[in-house]
Amino acid sequence: MPDDLFKSLGRRVRDLRREKGLSQEKLAEKAELHRNYVGRIERGEPGVSLFVVAQLAGALGLSLAEFFASFKSRR
Repeated sequence: MPDDLFKSLGRRVRDLRREKGLSQEKLAEKAELHRNYVGRIERGEPGVSLFVVAQLAGALGLSLAEFFASFKSRR
């Protein structure tokens, strides 16, 4: 996964978290992740798995399809 995709993923998480009025700590708690890890994801650091994205989407009240709906196809 290219670095710009990780950055796009991080922006999406941050934007959704803010829309829901959640702190990084509260989102991490709901997703059963460490708050520092949520911060790393939002900064676009590489290494996030699809499983973790699914946890975050669920904590934000979204399906994976809804979470990824704003991403454009990359071929």
